Amino acid sequence: MAKRSGGLRFQPSGGEKKPQIPTGKKQRLSIQRLANDGRGIAFHDNRTWFVEGALPEEEVEARVLNARSQIVEARTERVLTASAQRRAEPCPHARVCGGCNLQHLSAADQLELKQRSLAEQLSRVASVEPQQWAAPLSGPEFGYRRRARLAVRWDNKARQLDVGFRASVSQDIVAIRECPVLVQPLQMLLPDLLAVLHELDKPQAIGHLELFSGTSEAVLVRHTAALATPDLQRLSDFAEAKHVQLWLQGEGAPQPLEQGYTLGYRLPKWDLELAWRPGDFVQVNAPVNEAMVAQALDWLAPEAGERVLDLFCGLGNFSLPLARLGAQVVAVEGVGEMVERARTNAEHNGLGTAHFYQADLSKPLAGAEWAKDGFAAVLLDPPRDGALEIVRQMTTLGARRVVYVSCNPATLARDAAELIAQGYQLKRAGMLDMFPQTAHVEAMALFERPA
Repeated sequence: MAKRSGGLRFQPSGGEKKPQIPTGKKQRLSIQRLANDGRGIAFHDNRTWFVEGALPEEEVEARVLNARSQIVEARTERVLTASAQRRAEPCPHARVCGGCNLQHLSAADQLELKQRSLAEQLSRVASVEPQQWAAPLSGPEFGYRRRARLAVRWDNKARQLDVGFRASVSQDIVAIRECPVLVQPLQMLLPDLLAVLHELDKPQAIGHLELFSGTSEAVLVRHTAALATPDLQRLSDFAEAKHVQLWLQGEGAPQPLEQGYTLGYRLPKWDLELAWRPGDFVQVNAPVNEAMVAQALDWLAPEAGERVLDLFCGLGNFSLPLARLGAQVVAVEGVGEMVERARTNAEHNGLGTAHFYQADLSKPLAGAEWAKDGFAAVLLDPPRDGALEIVRQMTTLGARRVVYVSCNPATLARDAAELIAQGYQLKRAGMLDMFPQTAHVEAMALFERPA
């Protein structure tokens, strides 16, 4: 008997192996449709091509970025026949910068793409459609980003400092002059910040920069070696002249140049101010964040005195508005520093009905003292890998209503299937456009368990 191959596939005798496509090769393509990540899809030479910057019904010349087996990744070099959907990109760096990949598509078409992506994930992974679709939550197309990281690299050979964002599918830095997705205070700050960086004696000591805008503007300088005294003075003079906070980070946590700095953001609808520090997680889009919190509270509909569990609570972005409505809030977070920050935020806002705890949310919660009395409702806002361990325990928590806020439709769909298996129904779902000009999708879903 012939020995089995163990599943390996071999080229038939006399056949020819399809040649690999070299990186950099240019190819004319007809784009059929859009992938969920915003790239155009074309089919050529029995391969599937994913093409950045291309739209359906376009003829483009694309340059190969990467090729493996039957999949080719490419970038549009020239649009030979343009789609009616195409618009001129407002940002001069859009075609090379990796920050925005959908500026060539209108805001309405971007929302349609993201809505379709969310619906496809729920249908394909969880075999479910919500009983009601909520309208997308969106804000300004541009000028929305209140937090950003700038890459910094000193080219020793060229004796040149590059400051900007990473290029798409590359570690190269695209040097920028402007960034229209930043909020206006950060846009106004950028030219002077770039100028002072190019004046530094030893710019190679800087690893990256982070920009923040909230109750104050702030610049964090992450340095990999001690800053030269004249360079520190230049940065300090810049911060004083522009009325911004200067924070420094070497080996440890970020530290303010001057003690007494306060940095935070407001949730005006609930008369709240939340303090935070560079390194803490905050949503980058203030208008959409406020709309998201309002929708979550509306869907949860907590009654005064009702026990509500807020998981992955962070600084208290949902917990404090819930407490302001009169709910008895138990809020849980895995990072100890964030728990302390959230407790302080509750105290400063006069909210004694929000209680914060640290716990590993990838482990069972049944033994936790704070969980023993159960909850009427649960809100969770997990990271990209979702909250499968948590949703597996949902019925033991006693919750009849669950609002799930997601930054990854794939893990939302996976976790939705688990909740449905426990008897929950997907009542509502909607897309949150937290990152306009990109294909990134955030979502919210309401699950209810019948009595």
